[in-house]
Amino acid sequence: MRLRPSSFHRSLLIGALALTAVLSGAPMVQAVPTTGCLDQSTAGTVEEQRLDRGVGGGPSVPAEILRRSGFDQQVELFTRLLCHVPTRQAAAVLVRAQGETLWRTATYRAQHPVHGADALPATDDRGLYWARISMAFALRQWQPRFGLGTTERAGLIKSFEYASRGITSTRFTPGVRKILVTGFDPFTLDADIRIGNPSGANALTLDGQRWTVNGKTYEIQTVVFPVRYTDFDENMVENALAPHYRPGPQHADLVMTASQGRVGIFDLEVFNGRRRSVSSIGDNNNLWGGGTINAPVVSPSMPPGPEFITSSLPLARMSQADVSPFRTRVNTSVLEIPAGQTEPVRRPDGPTPGSIASEGTGGGYLSNEVAYRNTLQRDLLDPSMPAGHLHVPVLSFDPANKTEITDPTYEANRESIVTGAHAILRAALR
Repeated sequence: MRLRPSSFHRSLLIGALALTAVLSGAPMVQAVPTTGCLDQSTAGTVEEQRLDRGVGGGPSVPAEILRRSGFDQQVELFTRLLCHVPTRQAAAVLVRAQGETLWRTATYRAQHPVHGADALPATDDRGLYWARISMAFALRQWQPRFGLGTTERAGLIKSFEYASRGITSTRFTPGVRKILVTGFDPFTLDADIRIGNPSGANALTLDGQRWTVNGKTYEIQTVVFPVRYTDFDENMVENALAPHYRPGPQHADLVMTASQGRVGIFDLEVFNGRRRSVSSIGDNNNLWGGGTINAPVVSPSMPPGPEFITSSLPLARMSQADVSPFRTRVNTSVLEIPAGQTEPVRRPDGPTPGSIASEGTGGGYLSNEVAYRNTLQRDLLDPSMPAGHLHVPVLSFDPANKTEITDPTYEANRESIVTGAHAILRAALR
């Protein structure tokens, strides 16, 4: 599949070529191979090392996803542009511009028909994920014509990450009500390299949308977070969300974080826990958060706050949305270590005074943590803001499909999850 030359994509291409001319001072030399400035001996992160992974020793699944979503073109163009960057200043411009272009291409694709006999559906979030991983790996391997220190390279990768996740482009239009929604990357990829994350797909379909509800116009901006403890420890969530809690033209009217949760159900999480306690799975770099349910830990960068924080979303209205074939639950169950005790106890109706948070209603992993960090920013900056977390259902393949990157069941389930998430968000507005 190739992205069709719509006016949108033509503008991206023209912009990229113009940027190349500015950066290089001359037309791009087509003879230079796309990997000509990359040091192939430079190892990637655990996440980046999955780029060559197939199913059962077969060909690379990420490569097939990139080809069938059209994002392979942007990966190739990005590498060509890198090979012609003459200065550090030009590199900073290129990296941010290409990051934002990747994000805008992904959100445009998610909201418009796609064409091609084997093209992945518009709402498939995996092309963006693997394109970002590929481009970050290229930055890690890049050997520019000028010196580039470790700190400078890390800064470029961070700039690219923020731009390609929508963080640098959550700019609302004046005169509308403002909604910020987040999602996550795919995770547990060692168990199945093929998987996506419907919360990320939902974010891509919503970015830039305008809804009219009861005569009021709402504009939605979105962000997709990584499943990596390190980025949370470096305050990515606060950097993305805090500007929309502060007074000013970018102040939001509602902030809803979202992630993939449990099978067959949309969970509206009521109590967000402060601590990490998941020890059964690592993050996308196979790093462990450090906690267990008996000894949960707090992120080293977490601002001061209570053990549990409550959602302020209009949960009763949201729970009435039609999300068939799934169902919706207002979830109040937490795992706490009661005051003066050492063993965790499940509380179906929320925490008791003085307890330690082993699991919020959203668990003890990064989905719970993004919910806590979000609602803590609310409490610190704008306590009246409606804010909280939605867990969307797990997205699964047809049980008979063990090797193909997609199937009708997988695609229908993703569409149903996205449609249900839209309905729940719309029910929150009035």
